[in-house]
Amino acid sequence: MDSQVQSKSSTLADSVFEQIRAAIINGELPPGSKVNEPQLSKQYGISRGPLREAIRRLEGCKLVEVIPNAGAKVVSLNSEQALEIYAIREALEGLACRLAAVRTTAEDCARLRALLANHEQQIQSEDGRRYYQKEGDLDFHYLIVQLSGNTQLFNLLCGELYHLLRLYRVQTSSQPSRPRQAFKEHHQIVDALESNDGELAELLMKRHISSARETLINKINQWVI
Repeated sequence: MDSQVQSKSSTLADSVFEQIRAAIINGELPPGSKVNEPQLSKQYGISRGPLREAIRRLEGCKLVEVIPNAGAKVVSLNSEQALEIYAIREALEGLACRLAAVRTTAEDCARLRALLANHEQQIQSEDGRRYYQKEGDLDFHYLIVQLSGNTQLFNLLCGELYHLLRLYRVQTSSQPSRPRQAFKEHHQIVDALESNDGELAELLMKRHISSARETLINKINQWVI
């Protein structure tokens, strides 16, 4: 009986963790906002135990910060951290592209093209205002790192840091002109992968991330102003 109760509590914590994580990424719970336990407990219809377990896991994903005697809050975004994270992205995702270019098959490229076709439909439905990618296999950048075939690289970019990276990335998804430009850059990267041109694929990914970084920093600076 006890094991059944524990299993149910764990399942609830898993579900709430995923829902709150999504709410943070898509902006329903904005950066810097307080995590209101009574409110969330009522909203999701769960007790404080599974909720606190979910919050601990969100802290492990670097999406939530727990402050002693003050409770939890969604992490704040700042330009210093953004510059550090995007420097990591530029170097490592560039490397992932170079490695992927050697291994990418026609089937892999067709999969990337199909994903981008779905993304294009989304952009059109938003009138070019937003380019929001879902996680995992529905995320262009996730697939590129996966195609690199490098386990350590995958663990670095798609493990502990992944959701914090996504939180920063989504900030640029609704900036004017950025969605269509990002989509175009994604296609250029696939073109390079299809030609097995690792040097060009790496260069294009670095330029793509550099452009996104400039857009992000401008947005964060506007918050400060």
